[in-house]
Amino acid sequence: MNILEIKNLNAGYADLPVLKEVNLELEQDRIYILMGPNGAGKSTLLKSIFNQTNIKGGKILFEGKDITKLPTHELMELGIAYVPQGRINFSDLTVEDNLLMGAYHLEDKEVIKKNIAQILDEFPDLKAKRKQLAYSLSGGQQQMLAIGRALVNRPSLLLLDEPSLGLSPKLVKQMFQKIKEINEKFHATILIVEHNIKSVLEIADYGFIMVDGQIEAKGEANDIKNSEVMKKVFLGVLD
Repeated sequence: MNILEIKNLNAGYADLPVLKEVNLELEQDRIYILMGPNGAGKSTLLKSIFNQTNIKGGKILFEGKDITKLPTHELMELGIAYVPQGRINFSDLTVEDNLLMGAYHLEDKEVIKKNIAQILDEFPDLKAKRKQLAYSLSGGQQQMLAIGRALVNRPSLLLLDEPSLGLSPKLVKQMFQKIKEINEKFHATILIVEHNIKSVLEIADYGFIMVDGQIEAKGEANDIKNSEVMKKVFLGVLD
């Protein structure tokens, strides 16, 4: 079953068109990578799903429901989470309070407590520093906190924009292993925009290649890794 369907989507910023007739489908419980050169529209696609662009036409369906242009708080309530570039956290709040912000629309205090406890168990480094302010964390820990906050709401669709940005090679490997675990333990469909495509293709089930605001190619991860389109678009990147 498709958890997300994008049909003939046209979107951009103000009068600047970026996405052109984009069609994309995501199945439940799979990891997807969205690849492409700089300026291809990858981040714009994630933002469009989360209603942070100017959508000119087309539809976005989530679990069969038309969510095109829904307010972001309604998208979160439906089970969609978005982690933008840059490890955006509340720097002057503690780790625990940051996680609590991810549960702002949940009403059951016991559920909130249980969810946050599970996130802290999932991220031992955060658990050890749960009383520390977010700005004191390392880059990798801050990224884990941003992802953890998104998971407090138990999303069924998780959108990640450049999660490895600024991390060391060792931390990049740990990051993607953790994303794989999140997919398995939380049964979340994950769509990743990432420049470190070799690392993501090791955990991804399926991939899309975007060029000039359109989906140029798609396929199972192992197939698209060796495709002619991949070689043309990313010559040398996977060597």
